[in-house]
Amino acid sequence: MSVVTPLPTGQGLTVRAAADAFLDTVANPNTVRAYAAGVGKTALRLGEQRPLAAVADDEIGEALEALWGGAAVNTWNARRAAVLSWLAWCREHGHAAPAVPAWAKRLAAPDSQTPARSRTAIDRLIARRDVGVREKTLYRLLYETAARAEEILTLNIEDLELTTRQARVKAKGARGQAREDFVLETVYWDAGTARLLPRLLKGRTRGPVFVTHRRPGPGKVVSPRDVCPDTGLARLSYGQARALLDQHTALNGPGTGWDLHEFRHSALTHLGEAGASLLMLMAKSRHKKPENLRRYFKPSPDAIAEITSLLAPRTSG
Repeated sequence: MSVVTPLPTGQGLTVRAAADAFLDTVANPNTVRAYAAGVGKTALRLGEQRPLAAVADDEIGEALEALWGGAAVNTWNARRAAVLSWLAWCREHGHAAPAVPAWAKRLAAPDSQTPARSRTAIDRLIARRDVGVREKTLYRLLYETAARAEEILTLNIEDLELTTRQARVKAKGARGQAREDFVLETVYWDAGTARLLPRLLKGRTRGPVFVTHRRPGPGKVVSPRDVCPDTGLARLSYGQARALLDQHTALNGPGTGWDLHEFRHSALTHLGEAGASLLMLMAKSRHKKPENLRRYFKPSPDAIAEITSLLAPRTSG
């Protein structure tokens, strides 16, 4: 009869040991395979020999975003659920463990409604005094370009054409391509972003457009492209930006606020309501398939009433 060695508690349990111990408790082979994909890759991303207790909540969210942020909704939800179960099991068995942060939310099903925020709500958010200039610029830029958040967050100052109000972004490739594959595409902004960018950059001429307020911690490996060469500040990550937006907009506790994607969705919805043609919407959003834009043709009651007036009988002179 084999003797099971108890796992260490507190600071002694490594990420790899915790992952293996959790997976050993799952009896169903199909569930093991599904959980192993989420838990195993997350453990590898975090660093397998690190003490589990030393991993921060946001690191869990960052790992999920890095691994499956661009995956299908069902894949994201499945991998997130696996990691959620793993960490909950660790805490239930007396081990110090992080949690999946509130901003790494479960995503709605593909056929559900993504909220389209009104222009008034977006303007009000950006005008708030408790929203910093970095976030004001990010939110306005996301809305005016209708770009994907990851595209805007990877911009460097050298990518900006301030006089013509445009930039070349690294757009994701077609589904099925490797994450490293991308194409360069142009996005455009307007006066709101143009007024904010100089305030954000403060004379900086190189490095990431959006940076954190602190330098990377000791031992954290950061690509040279993701650090401002003049200030030493690191690029603002997707997870950090998502958490900040949640803080600014959550009404019913952490995780209930807006999502970064809603700026793109709202912009395209507003353009559709304003009468933008399908071809113009495709040019602005850079969607490759017309059917992916159908959801933006959902005009408001006011817009329907306005277009209906075109059918009224002509008055005689």
